[in-house]
Amino acid sequence: MAELFKVLTIEAARSLLSEYLPLKIPGQKVPMLESLDRRLAADVIAFQDVPGFTRSTMDGYAVRARDTYGASEGMPAYLDVCGEIPMGQEPRGGVKAGQCWRIATGGMLPDGADAVVIVEYTEELDRHTIGITRPVAPGDNVVRRGEDISEGTAALPAGHRIRPQDLGLLSSIGVMEVAVVQPVRVGIISTGDELVSPDQNPAPGQVRDINSYTLYGAVQSWGGAPRLYGIVRDNEKDLRETLERCLKENDIALLSGGSSVGTRDVASKVIDSLGKPGVLFHGLSIKPGKPVVGAVVGSKPVFGLPGHPASAMVVFDLLVAPLVQKGSYSANLEEIQLEFPLRAIITRSLHSASGRVDFIRVKLSFCEGRLYAEPVLGKSGLIGTLVKADGLARIPAGKEGVEAGEAVDVKLF
Repeated sequence: MAELFKVLTIEAARSLLSEYLPLKIPGQKVPMLESLDRRLAADVIAFQDVPGFTRSTMDGYAVRARDTYGASEGMPAYLDVCGEIPMGQEPRGGVKAGQCWRIATGGMLPDGADAVVIVEYTEELDRHTIGITRPVAPGDNVVRRGEDISEGTAALPAGHRIRPQDLGLLSSIGVMEVAVVQPVRVGIISTGDELVSPDQNPAPGQVRDINSYTLYGAVQSWGGAPRLYGIVRDNEKDLRETLERCLKENDIALLSGGSSVGTRDVASKVIDSLGKPGVLFHGLSIKPGKPVVGAVVGSKPVFGLPGHPASAMVVFDLLVAPLVQKGSYSANLEEIQLEFPLRAIITRSLHSASGRVDFIRVKLSFCEGRLYAEPVLGKSGLIGTLVKADGLARIPAGKEGVEAGEAVDVKLF
């Protein structure tokens, strides 16, 4: 068993867990319209060019660019108009020296044409002749065949999360079914003799279970499939039975409560008894969220989260959310930095202990074009502080606090 409260950095904790990752989640084929927010299990290969033909991006005339060189309002370049290209049809002829075709936005360029002169830079002498008052270069006002997506390339890579624009890309290459990773299954257990379900009236000394429901929502918001296993009392036998069932039925197990050093807290002991490698660490150099257990049983991560709601949610965001979203932690420095993508001005000075990363709940606002972060102060056991906040500001381990007016990194909830 890992030594209690020999705390690790977030980076070290992720590194330890990564030795047993990524999660091995099976794939399944689903209709394209059902793939939104799902991760791809394999590359999507384009079997044709997009667009499939060179087309105009403006209303005007399809030309050979060289025929327009030197054109000006005082000395137009005169071209013969061969006809008009019907929308949705192949041109009936090509473009030779001194010729052009009328073309609408989206029309297919005829053979020989390599640019489009927009209507505003032409003057019509008669039905069959135009003057061009501004030259164009090859490729002007056109999209070439395969310029968007080339045949044989990976249009979308494995692991990519499907967004609305990706549905458009899939439709453009005629892919109506894709292989996606099944949602990561996450079992959620709350522990503690003081807990009762939300539909009960707490007796003196009791509180309603909050963490089961915030964690359920958090798992679902990151694309996972959460499942509640109810409240387990501080009893080794009951917790072991519930956790064993949870691990059989899920890819990740979350326990909230039972991760501090109190004599009644049995989570670490139970987790460590269920299989190798067992508990990897107990404690992180962060606030809130220090008393967290990180473990792997077989090939499945198990996290003992703090009982305080704010602490549990901070640890979830740092350690669990990446696994729910993509089955592993980012190794790329840019991706890691994007976890806290915003820069905001902190509105008040805050103290922080050196060697510890502090995560401050903040409410964001704009003023005169600048983003400000107002700390939402309160103990980590208060769910209201999370509700009032828009995100978390990070104070790095190397600092002993921040001064009002200083910029901080922020991630949105």
